[in-house]
Amino acid sequence: MGDPSALGNGAQHQPEWTATVVGHHRIRHDLAVIRLIGEFVPFLAGQSVEVTVPQQASMRRRLSPALPPSLDGKLEFHVRTVPGGWCSGSIVADTRPGDEWTIRAPQGTFAIDPAGDDVVMVAGGTGLAPLRAQILDLTRVPDPPHTYLFFGGKTPRDLYAEDMLYLLSGELPWLTVIPVVESPDDPGWIDEWYERSRVDITFPPDEVLFGTLADVMASHGAFDSHQVLVCGSPAMVRATVDRLLANGTPPERIQFEGM
Repeated sequence: MGDPSALGNGAQHQPEWTATVVGHHRIRHDLAVIRLIGEFVPFLAGQSVEVTVPQQASMRRRLSPALPPSLDGKLEFHVRTVPGGWCSGSIVADTRPGDEWTIRAPQGTFAIDPAGDDVVMVAGGTGLAPLRAQILDLTRVPDPPHTYLFFGGKTPRDLYAEDMLYLLSGELPWLTVIPVVESPDDPGWIDEWYERSRVDITFPPDEVLFGTLADVMASHGAFDSHQVLVCGSPAMVRATVDRLLANGTPPERIQFEGM
């Protein structure tokens, strides 16, 4: 028999990397963009990593980087408060520049074949993060497949990255971004973080589609010659994948992640 203590030692020597927070941008009452610089983390665009933060040092949380791997150690995470989630709430509210994060355990196979068919991405909320990382990763290849990104929320205020996506779609001729909202009207209450961060860069009203992401995807028929990636809340992912399958999109064409 092997030495049981060797198993414990192996677990303790799991590779890990450190990164320091250099930016904490709270852009909604429940959402923040965290930027870090540190050691190079060998993940693939679309994968998630496990993070430990000083505010909740005993807890580990899986997050998907919103940037592809960077040799200069740049990382970015989009974090939304999960109801009842101590770790996510603490990251959104309490993160400060200078905080040191521990990063470990890259995993996942959520990825585009850059030499494959055209791509359809469906992102709900912070499900955008791993899809954005893959879009930016595609800029490194000479002839990227045309990519259609459907980015959705309940109201326009939920489209937290609308300005960035608008500018990105203008720079990349192979990228088409379609914003989707369930309602054209924001809630009546004021989100002070949104008011502080809002800018006048936005998609024209006639480019915004209305409905749930599942409904909008169903209205487009079968995607039988595309790579299809779906990422968002578990409920949004289930509904969207079900509609895609019902409309004839082959299951082997669909990849999905519930955040």
